[in-house]
Amino acid sequence: MPDPRPLTGEPLAIDLLNTVWVDGGVRFDLLETPGGVEAWGHPEADAEALRAARDAIRAALRGDARPLNTVLAHGRIALRLGENGVAERAVEVDEGRWRLPWLAAQNLLELDRGRIRACAGHDCVLHFYDTSRAGKRMWCSMAGCGNRAKARRHYERSRLRA
Repeated sequence: MPDPRPLTGEPLAIDLLNTVWVDGGVRFDLLETPGGVEAWGHPEADAEALRAARDAIRAALRGDARPLNTVLAHGRIALRLGENGVAERAVEVDEGRWRLPWLAAQNLLELDRGRIRACAGHDCVLHFYDTSRAGKRMWCSMAGCGNRAKARRHYERSRLRA
């Protein structure tokens, strides 16, 4: 099954958040859909651990660090001196099923939190990482939510003039 989500290509933490979306007033959850984890591109991942990490990332964005710290407690970055004399970083997790969820949680720590945005679109639940120069992006997609917002404003203005 192809990835049905309306927004892809975000950093891992945001991409995991965006496994839940709303289309036509209907809420979809890719991690609850049969074949959804595979469609997301990570067939080896554990859906339950991913949902826990997704909820933890969402909580962290609202200011509650405890769930994210619980996910992060499942792993660590180990530093080693490689055979070629160069320092290496390796992710170690207590259970293999926590590898990808831990990486997503850790990715959130690497992102500039001031650039993580919830889409301003009506009924949109998606998030994005704002890489615009001015840092003022408002919508997950200019073609989708942005266009609908502009059309709504135009309709309201034309209604007021009539």
